Amino acid sequence: MKSPHFSMLMQLLFAAPFSLSWATSPYDDFIRCLSLRSNDSPSISRLIYTRNNSTYSSVLESTKRNRRFSTPDTPKPLVIVTPLRTSHIQATIYCSRKRGLQIRTRSGGHDFEVDVDVDVENRVAWVQSGATLGELYFRIAEKGRTLAFPAGTCHTVGIGGYFSGGGFGLLFRKYGLAADNTINAQLIDVNGRILDRKSMGEDLFWAMRGSGGGSFGIVLAWKLNLVPVPATVTVFTVSKTLEQDAIKLARRWQYV
Repeated sequence: MKSPHFSMLMQLLFAAPFSLSWATSPYDDFIRCLSLRSNDSPSISRLIYTRNNSTYSSVLESTKRNRRFSTPDTPKPLVIVTPLRTSHIQATIYCSRKRGLQIRTRSGGHDFEVDVDVDVENRVAWVQSGATLGELYFRIAEKGRTLAFPAGTCHTVGIGGYFSGGGFGLLFRKYGLAADNTINAQLIDVNGRILDRKSMGEDLFWAMRGSGGGSFGIVLAWKLNLVPVPATVTVFTVSKTLEQDAIKLARRWQYV
């Protein structure tokens, strides 16, 4: 898999765990820290949005799907970072710890540079955390009609949160959850180290698949096990009322 590119695929949202006075210029300190740690001073400042930026709201709203997070009473992040490179994420983790800021990771933003690398011969794929389920399905379908990944039906869902939350889907009765079919990952831990399944250990790899996003680190990409499916699938709908033994039908369906 190529080196990860992010560009609006992942947002790092920051909130202070205590009252923070911006008159003391923590923003300037944060920017200075990022510039020093990322080795990319010219571009890093263009990836940061505060409430004073004219585009802050549009960036914040760009990947929201739940209207409850759009209400005036919903807490808003102090800073949004939209990393382009792995080094940006590593620098952000370091500087947020230094400034006492809490990180919330959001994936699923749209970008044409999203990387989904499908290996048909070995039935595996690497997908970056910023991709959506729709983008993943599309890239798999480009390679053929007899491979799939057992995930959900909502194409706008970001895979980063979906995989780390377990991932129910239409194929889970036959192939299990999406998390059951993730076989490796690239994760940045609290110390900025890039870990894979071997280096992080089986306990952490097990825990990060179902514990929720951002609990143990920031996942850059996931390696997936692709499953065989028929080239042609028949879909039908059966409507039954309680008077027509709908409960009995549902119980029988559980054993199919």
